[in-house]
Amino acid sequence: MKINEKLNSSSPVFSFEFFPPKDSEGFATLYETIGKLKPAAPGFVSVTYGAGGSTRSKTVDLVGKIKNDIGIESMAHLTCVGHDQQEIRSVLESLQAQNIENVLALRGDPPQGEEKFVKTDGGFEFGNELVAFIKKKFSFCIGAACYPEGHVECKDLDKDIENLKRKVDSGVDFLVTQLFFDNRYYFEFMDRAQKENINVPVIPGIMPILNLKQIQRFTKMCGASLSQSLMAKFEGVQDDKEKVRQIGIEHAIGQCRDLLENKAPGIHFYTLNRSKATLAILGALREFA
Repeated sequence: MKINEKLNSSSPVFSFEFFPPKDSEGFATLYETIGKLKPAAPGFVSVTYGAGGSTRSKTVDLVGKIKNDIGIESMAHLTCVGHDQQEIRSVLESLQAQNIENVLALRGDPPQGEEKFVKTDGGFEFGNELVAFIKKKFSFCIGAACYPEGHVECKDLDKDIENLKRKVDSGVDFLVTQLFFDNRYYFEFMDRAQKENINVPVIPGIMPILNLKQIQRFTKMCGASLSQSLMAKFEGVQDDKEKVRQIGIEHAIGQCRDLLENKAPGIHFYTLNRSKATLAILGALREFA
């Protein structure tokens, strides 16, 4: 089923993001995680795509298994990095053969060790070009990324929303945000989007803080911010893993509740292939199910 059809429901859609593990042990752990999360009845799950297509076959195989064997609707991430148009077409044909109906179309980050994105010969330079290609050649439901605090390469918020408008007009059916920790950024982003007549559903992406150093590293990479008031909650307990986890989950619950009360179409959880924190948050949001 196409995700945009699910988003037309009056109930919020909860979804989870996974990444392809490196080895068979990691896959076994991931399938255990998915098994624990399945009773939560996610609207869909998404599977990331490694830098330069490094997990290309794993992504295709994993989304196929999740949909066809486990029985959860799945969406494959697809990036422009390291692929020409024919290679991208091949990936999309492989997904189609697996009965996958949903793709998250991304420009992608530069490969590790490189500072700037470089277009592959015969490939695409921008996400809107990938979206237009998929829309013209295939019948996938197309998701795309958006950045409430601005893309890490474009902190001019007006310019960033112009770029997003171009991408949406190329054929995007819905958007998923980069992680954020202050809902103000989401609501201000929605105001900017509506002024530009961007009217597709925008699913907020949430990652609970379970490891402070890890989150600080993530936010530095993606351009998200951690407010002083949020960081103050962790003062004196940085080395207490359980306390950090508890504070992080409570903060995420507050975020999700506020977002859903203000008509967000759902929540997309960045799970890092774990289940406990996500299940704890969902358990606190039962009134929205």
